[in-house]
Amino acid sequence: MSKDKVILAYSGGLDTTVIIPWLKENYDYDVIAVCIDVGQGDDWSKIKDRALKTGASACYVVDARQEYIEEYIWPAVKANCVYEDKYLLGTSTARPLIGKILVEYARQEGAVAICHGATGKGNDQIRFELAIKAFAPDLKVIAAWRDDKWDMDSREAEIKYLEDRGLEVPMKKDQSYSRDENIWHLSHEGLELEQTENEPNWEHMLQLTTTPEKAPEEGEYVKIEFEKGIPVAVNGKKKNALEIMLELNKIGGRNGVGLVDICENRCVGMKSRGVYETPGGAILYAAHEMLDHLCLDRDTYHFKQQIALRMSELIYDGKWFTTLFDYYKAVVAKPQGGVLGLVDVALSMLL
Repeated sequence: MSKDKVILAYSGGLDTTVIIPWLKENYDYDVIAVCIDVGQGDDWSKIKDRALKTGASACYVVDARQEYIEEYIWPAVKANCVYEDKYLLGTSTARPLIGKILVEYARQEGAVAICHGATGKGNDQIRFELAIKAFAPDLKVIAAWRDDKWDMDSREAEIKYLEDRGLEVPMKKDQSYSRDENIWHLSHEGLELEQTENEPNWEHMLQLTTTPEKAPEEGEYVKIEFEKGIPVAVNGKKKNALEIMLELNKIGGRNGVGLVDICENRCVGMKSRGVYETPGGAILYAAHEMLDHLCLDRDTYHFKQQIALRMSELIYDGKWFTTLFDYYKAVVAKPQGGVLGLVDVALSMLL
């Protein structure tokens, strides 16, 4: 008799690698690992191999980068959504898409449950579960770190769990910060950031962006062409959404653009300090806002400012797939039809 199947949101990191044998031992499921590429830059062939060696019955790698940009980032850019004046919602915009894709593979495989490795203190548990329940309220959701059967409380315990079973322990180049990366941003939490009086250790931390002090003194300009509120060309060259983000990330990164240090209010009721690198996103937001000032009338622009605040909260709280958010997206999209033109951005003005 075949076993029930569970879909695991698999990143290849320590937590989700431990979850594969844990699910098999505690739930007797066939584990189907699903890796969703939203621009992390990982070696997916190695990660797939790791999932299978650790006990997954199958592992799928889904390239969702283009969909992520076009269906999740672009709506946020159109609305100029910024959480608490600084955060450009990098992790927040990706989680709904990941949840949706997990459901698609659950239906394809006939799975009875979906499992994620988000902790019980963060926002992602809520974002994943709201997205999953929006499309599949019938599926069981297993949040390993909140499960009564989960008895590991540290990285050391997880490493021992794998070693005791003769399984590979995934290691990364730098395990010091807690990081989340996609095509839109890279976030950092932990270490010196836990003490609010400490300045970030920029030299140790940054991976996408140089510090403003080390940016070229002569500065750089970038020309971005928009149609219907969406970027379509960079420096005179037409590009698709993925190509635009890759190019702007390079340009912004070498010019020290898009660094944010914020102590934000999580939706779970606690504060968290993080540093965000959003080099390409910061350029796009600045360029798009300049064009909004030029193209939108006074009443429309002022109303958009009001709803952008609420949209940012909804995105941050994982409420992407809600009637209210659909309404706001439609309201924003209407006037964006007339937002077109060429913006020449002096990157030194964004530092």
